[in-house]
Amino acid sequence: MLTLLFFILLISIFFKAFVIAVKAAWGVSKIFVTIIMLPLMLAGMVLSGLISLAFPVLLVIGAIVLIKSIVVAV
Repeated sequence: MLTLLFFILLISIFFKAFVIAVKAAWGVSKIFVTIIMLPLMLAGMVLSGLISLAFPVLLVIGAIVLIKSIVVAV
């Protein structure tokens, strides 16, 4: 009986640690994409001749950031 209780608690702790690890990985991946991949993607688009597509993407992202900063400040 004690062994069963031990394994139930062990599985519970494992799943809680797994959820925390997934949340941490998600946060790190969002930072990585935002800070590193997005500027590289936009620069690659400009260098390959897709400035007509890169500029609207940059405008939309800029508008989102501007609106988000205004909402957070209020």
